[in-house]
Amino acid sequence: MESIRIKKQVVDRIINHAKKDLPNEACGYLAGKEGIITTHFELTNIDKSPEHFTFDPEEQFDVLKKTRANGLDILANYHSHPKTPARPSQEDVKLAYDPNIKYFIISLATDTADIKAFKIVNSKVEKIKIEITD
Repeated sequence: MESIRIKKQVVDRIINHAKKDLPNEACGYLAGKEGIITTHFELTNIDKSPEHFTFDPEEQFDVLKKTRANGLDILANYHSHPKTPARPSQEDVKLAYDPNIKYFIISLATDTADIKAFKIVNSKVEKIKIEITD
């Protein structure tokens, strides 16, 4: 099984972002170097919806400029599912255009946040192991 490494502080921050944006879905980018996610970028869900999200295009472009300027790569994006499990919806799969990044989903459907990562290529979903580092 393929895996991806992510700093514990980033996991904590994206879970907090998901909780902060309730009842709507939260979304953003995850960036790092050499396959290790070291930072996150919160983006505005311009749909303001509990069932889907759309990145703010201006913020999205800003993040791309910041990551390049800092020598980072966008390794994944993330979004939350306020009331459903941490697995890609049909819409998530349909909108997974970039085969080179991973897709993180944070579910807040239970008392404990559940976070999972996926590789989605040509509508084929493959679960990715998350390795949390210090």
